[in-house]
Amino acid sequence: MIRIDIIWVATEPMDMRAGTETALARVIAVFGAAKPHCAYLFADRRATRVKVLVHDGIGVLLAARRLNRVKYHWPGVRQGSELQLDTEQLQAMLLGLPWQRIGAGGAITVL
Repeated sequence: MIRIDIIWVATEPMDMRAGTETALARVIAVFGAAKPHCAYLFADRRATRVKVLVHDGIGVLLAARRLNRVKYHWPGVRQGSELQLDTEQLQAMLLGLPWQRIGAGGAITVL
């Protein structure tokens, strides 16, 4: 397995025709660098497709996922250009579930 320590989400959409080099250039433009053991997620405008670029310290891996009948619950640009997720939130997001309700983001802090 590839070790992933930090998961970053870009809120701006990306063209899903992008290959590895274009996706890597986009990671550098949005996040400043492609750091080892980090995953970077991008979605298309309709939020039905996602690309994940992972830097494992040696090379990069680019994977794509498409949902058939639903859309991803993708964060908006008003939340900033980038957002960090934990592993549980990533798993929920990739299944098309409302990941914002999982982890610290779903904590009740006021009665």
